[in-house]
Amino acid sequence: MNRPEVLHETIQRDRPGLVTGIKTYFLRHAQVFFYSLGQLARAPFAMLMTAAVIGIALALPTGLHVLLRNAQDISGGWDGVAKLSLFLKTGVSDEQAKQLRKRVQQLPQVAEVDYISREQALTEFKRQSGFGDALAALDDNPLPAVLVITPKLEHNDAQSIQALAEQLKRDKAVEFTQLDRQWLQRLYGIMDIVGRGVFILGTALALAVILVVGNTIRLAIQNRRQEIVVVKLIGGTDAFIRRPFLYTGFWYGLFGGIIALVLVQLALWIIGGPVENLAGLYASSFSLHKLDAGTITTLLTVSILLGLGGSWLAVGRHLREIEPR
Repeated sequence: MNRPEVLHETIQRDRPGLVTGIKTYFLRHAQVFFYSLGQLARAPFAMLMTAAVIGIALALPTGLHVLLRNAQDISGGWDGVAKLSLFLKTGVSDEQAKQLRKRVQQLPQVAEVDYISREQALTEFKRQSGFGDALAALDDNPLPAVLVITPKLEHNDAQSIQALAEQLKRDKAVEFTQLDRQWLQRLYGIMDIVGRGVFILGTALALAVILVVGNTIRLAIQNRRQEIVVVKLIGGTDAFIRRPFLYTGFWYGLFGGIIALVLVQLALWIIGGPVENLAGLYASSFSLHKLDAGTITTLLTVSILLGLGGSWLAVGRHLREIEPR
């Protein structure tokens, strides 16, 4: 009999024992899984307090992340309306301004050019500012004529618009240029800073969750010190002893994540009405985006991993200190 046939016969002979071993392995894990939950259920108030601390710690960065994402969605709707304004010198006549408009309109980057004469600018300013009587006392119109340029979509990025502004600024009739999108870029900069702040805050609170879980598991180990000593005396391995504490950390993480989801959803529900009312004043149908499946899955996964991580660190450190004498 050659080697492959011997290997196949060996696998067939050992398969029943292998299957039984796998079943036994998962059965023991299932027993410890529900045993650890039963241990927590014996002291529900203490378990709830620890899970609530974890939930509050995770709810804060999660809620800020959701609000930041809503702000990004709002600003994303404004991103396509960037325009470039050319403020002309006061000595430029209407005829010269219209000729400049024709030249600008012929540029390949430009989709549309609107001309606002000095008289139109003054009339519009009187109507919107409420200083009509004061402006009527002026001898001369102080406002310049303006060309409002709308770039083509393929040139509607910050670099292309800035290059166009630099090109048109060199024209003798142009006093100065203004990019209407600059305020939006500043808003993006602010949101980027806020996003980094949320990440730093989330990292700090994640470390706090690990410490909370680790300290809770440490107390559980100390309370069961004599039991651990007995298990080691009869031959129990560290992996066997560690298992229920790891599952305890799993449950703390899961319950903490669920509490965080409830808190975030409640906060969004509370502020959702005022936000919709404010949007209605601006003739907008905007409403806050609620927690989606991806955010929920990520939050629960991170919460569980933090619970397991905290319990693993606590058990690994304190279990070595308990040895039978």
